[in-house]
Amino acid sequence: MPVQPSDSLPSQYEQLHVGVALYDPATARVLDANARLEELFGYPTATLRTLAVDEYSANTYDYSSTRLRRRFLAAADSEPQAFRWRIKREDGTLVWVQVHLSGLTLDGERRVLAEVRDIEAYTTASRRVGLLSRIMRHNLRNDLIVISGRAEQIADDPGDSAEHVEKIRQMADDIERMTESVRQIERATTPDTAHRNHRRAVAAASDAVADLRERYPTAAITVEEATPMWFSVDGAFAQALSHAVENGIAHATESGPTVTVTVDESPNTGRVEIRVSDDCPPIPAVEIEALDAPGENTSTAHGTGVGLFVMKWSVESLGGEIAFERAEERGNVVSFYLPPAAPPDAAE
Repeated sequence: MPVQPSDSLPSQYEQLHVGVALYDPATARVLDANARLEELFGYPTATLRTLAVDEYSANTYDYSSTRLRRRFLAAADSEPQAFRWRIKREDGTLVWVQVHLSGLTLDGERRVLAEVRDIEAYTTASRRVGLLSRIMRHNLRNDLIVISGRAEQIADDPGDSAEHVEKIRQMADDIERMTESVRQIERATTPDTAHRNHRRAVAAASDAVADLRERYPTAAITVEEATPMWFSVDGAFAQALSHAVENGIAHATESGPTVTVTVDESPNTGRVEIRVSDDCPPIPAVEIEALDAPGENTSTAHGTGVGLFVMKWSVESLGGEIAFERAEERGNVVSFYLPPAAPPDAAE
């Protein structure tokens, strides 16, 4: 198709530090883009022109192609749109961006101008502050109330203190686990990409669960490789995977729990897919829903809640995403999707 004057951005847009793209509202396809947008999206403009909008959108967030196309049509009809969007770069890395769409007419043709800003760091910091605020306002406050109440009962009746002392110890252990989870989130959300290692995924997964096999000798932890895959990861991957596997052990209702870790290639995106399957009761829906609303006025269960945040943010710090499948009565599948890397010349 020949390029029309209405399909091109003015050359001055190349000087901007914000990503700018010109879209056809009827198809929601890129017509032209500046260098900053190419950098953000990870594709050259020539490739972006050939892609449908859902091909560079994260799979596990509510950004369906239908919904996005409606936004472009609304912008073209003089209804400016502003929204957050998690884009998927060509290498599989995911990035949060803020988008503003506005309509304009060029040479008699309706077009939509998109201004795109990278808000990955801001989004991470904002979500972390929201989670810490909730922990302080609910989890920690509730635990301290219990500890204080038990201490008062011991003071009133020192001879009947054994049960209260045990409960105080349990609360103290809960707080310690929670603070360790917060430290893990802090490490995951301040990644050092210079120290990531290029590894075969099945080897990294096996290393991540080695300590759990020693700590839980009655559990059957299996690591399978359906498809050989490689990626570049740091300690955040081991944090995420160990939490997912340990949840599958700790919340099992039968002795000898079974957890299976499967390394595969995502059929839709080609990314590294790590599936963690267990036979536990379903993860509470409220805990999964809270992952994208950390500022809500709900508490976070010690058993899974903070650990789910560790998993999610650790995976996202690596440019990936996480998805949950819950059976009606028993069984969960936690899936990590991570950017793939080319295999080395010699296998690991």
